[in-house]
Amino acid sequence: MKWQSLNLKAKCLAVLERVQKTKRPICITRHGKPLAEVIPPSSVQERSAWIGSMKGSVEIIGDIISPGNEEREWEILRY
Repeated sequence: MKWQSLNLKAKCLAVLERVQKTKRPICITRHGKPLAEVIPPSSVQERSAWIGSMKGSVEIIGDIISPGNEEREWEILRY
């Protein structure tokens, strides 16, 4: 659905509520050209599903704290 930016100023909250209820994005236009898109938020469940999803799939081998090479090899310290 398209919505003119002029109308958005007067009915912003109504537009946001409509997007939330319908779960469908609305394209905001200015002079007939797309200006922005209002999209419904992802559910908390969707956002949290990826957190921790890789747990147990990574194996740490070696030292992950120390630099990957010696300080004498750092180019920036040569100057």
